[in-house]
Amino acid sequence: MVEDVLVVGIAGGSGSGKTTVVRAISEAFGNAVAVLEHDAYYRDQSCLSFEERLKTNYDHPFAFDTDLYIAHAKQLMSRQAVQRPVYCFETYTRTFDTVCVEPAGVLILEGILVLEDARIRELMDIKAFVDADPDVRFIRRLTRDVKKRGRSLDSVVDQYLSVVRPMHLQFVEPAKRYADVIIPEGGFNRVAIELLIARLKSAV
Repeated sequence: MVEDVLVVGIAGGSGSGKTTVVRAISEAFGNAVAVLEHDAYYRDQSCLSFEERLKTNYDHPFAFDTDLYIAHAKQLMSRQAVQRPVYCFETYTRTFDTVCVEPAGVLILEGILVLEDARIRELMDIKAFVDADPDVRFIRRLTRDVKKRGRSLDSVVDQYLSVVRPMHLQFVEPAKRYADVIIPEGGFNRVAIELLIARLKSAV
C-alpha cells in the first residue's frame, strides 16, 4: 500500500519569500521533502527567436505548461520519481537537461500561480500564501534578476511596471483568498513559519 503524501501549496508574489519558507520546511523535515517549482515548467520556446521570447508574458498562466506540472505532481503523489524540466532565464526557454525529483512524504508545490489554478489547488492538503510589501518584493526581484539572471536594471523595471505588477493584481493577489495560512512579511516571519511547520508535522 502506498502511503499518502502530504501536499503543501506555497504561493505568493515574485520576491515575497516563498523560497525561504520552502527552505525552512525542508530543513524542519530533515530535507525529506520533494519540491516542485512551477517556474521550472515555463513552456518550451526553442521554436521562437530570442526577440519573440522577450515578448512573452511570463506572469500569465498561459506561459506555463501546467498540464505537465500537474502530471508530475500526481506522479510524485504516487511515490514515483519525475524528470523536472530545467528552464534557462537568460535564454528564455528550456534546456535539454532535466532534474530527477524523488518522491517524499511531503510534497511542496511552489510558485506565484499555484493557488490560481483550481486543478493544482485540488491536489493540496494545506495551502499557504506568502505575503510581502510590494516595495520589498520589487527590490528582491530586481536584485535577483540583475545578479542571477543577467538582466539589466532598465529591463527589470520595465517588465515589473508593464507585466509583473498588473499580472500580480489580476492573478496572484486574488488567489490569496484560497489560502489556509497567510504568512505576512515572508521569510522574516519566523513565528508564522514555525506555526506552519508545526501544523505540517501534526498532519504527517
